[in-house]
Amino acid sequence: MAATYLRIDAIEQPLRDAGFIVGAAGYAVANTLAAENLKLGRIVIADCVNPVLASRAGWRQTALRTGAGIVEIEVICSEPALHRQRVENRLPDIDGHRVPTWDDVVSLTYEPWDREHLVLDTAESSLDQVLDRVEAHVREKIG
Repeated sequence: MAATYLRIDAIEQPLRDAGFIVGAAGYAVANTLAAENLKLGRIVIADCVNPVLASRAGWRQTALRTGAGIVEIEVICSEPALHRQRVENRLPDIDGHRVPTWDDVVSLTYEPWDREHLVLDTAESSLDQVLDRVEAHVREKIG
């Protein structure tokens, strides 16, 4: 499936490197890039945490403004020990990027989703199984 891939970390890190305090700016840039690609008829994949309703609403508004459909997917790890191990063993793959610590992850504000979405639990499925489910779900929703 050909798609434009937008990764929040890859947008925010250059902003930090340039001396900016990022805040919501990374998501604003990503939504703008998504809108431009959606206007071209491209599928856009946004790789981001989206822990609060406002960030998820931003993606829905971007889709609405451009007349695009939206498929919302939440990826979780239901086993805390496995989740912690993954967080603590994660290595940065972007120059200068500081990956979150376990304390960062557990102290993050999380607001429950307020609409239907696909939930994928990486503690229960292999990466290949998760990817197969994502592709099938997206094809079902957007054709």
